[in-house]
Amino acid sequence: MRIGIIGGSGLYQMDGIERKRWVSVTTPFGKPSDQLLCGKLHGRDVAFLPRHGRGHRFLPSELNHRANIYAMKKIGVTHIISVSAVGSLKEQYKPMDIVLIDQFLDRTKRSADLTFFGHGIVGHVQFAHPVCERLRQLVGQAGRKAGATIHMGGTYVNMEGPAFSTLAESNFHRAMGWDVIGMTNYGEARCAREAEICYTTMAMVTDYDCWHESHETVSVEMIISYLNENAAMSQAIVHKVVAALDPATDCPCQHALATAIITAPAVMPPATRKKLDLLIGKYLKK
Repeated sequence: MRIGIIGGSGLYQMDGIERKRWVSVTTPFGKPSDQLLCGKLHGRDVAFLPRHGRGHRFLPSELNHRANIYAMKKIGVTHIISVSAVGSLKEQYKPMDIVLIDQFLDRTKRSADLTFFGHGIVGHVQFAHPVCERLRQLVGQAGRKAGATIHMGGTYVNMEGPAFSTLAESNFHRAMGWDVIGMTNYGEARCAREAEICYTTMAMVTDYDCWHESHETVSVEMIISYLNENAAMSQAIVHKVVAALDPATDCPCQHALATAIITAPAVMPPATRKKLDLLIGKYLKK
């Protein structure tokens, strides 16, 4: 088992990793955001990826989720903990709180870039419950032990970006009853499910979007200040999760493609079949 950690805005490194080395991973879907920092954490193999690249070089809409997730799959990652900055859409989710979301709502225009399938091979994964519940609960337990304010459950609205919300958009999202808003995690979750990797999101609240009259309008400076404060807490939680995760426990996430592939092997284009062999090969050899 290798545990993957994806760091968002403000989390560009992972402290405490031993025997660390930056590893370049090639994928048939292009380049990941950066090299992967591989090593040992509490005796477990881990791989850390800065989502936006070291130095924060990529817009949310420029992220290659397929390459990022494929790269982790290629080096043996079975579980991913994703740390992400979000805006709060509800009064009770305050800056510095952590929301362990259990649903996503996609408001981007990137559907074709968020699946490994296509070009002659069709697959439909179950995605009603888009995060790994076992991993989410483990993160919740670790967060409480670390002293964080944890909210279990909620819907993450994935907006296009890179601009922050208009006031009308923010009020609309609130009126729909959604909980937090961000620009990155839906694509990760979808690709992780197709790659049969357990995935969960730590949504780190940095602001109230722009709807809260008694709080200043969201700015990059505000977000970064909260992210810097949140970095130590997010790392403390990741440390506890890595130490506690039981590699022997099976999970439905790890068999997501067992009944998802529709295309008959006999008509699969050889080039596409080769491209997806890492993901679907074990099911075609039966």
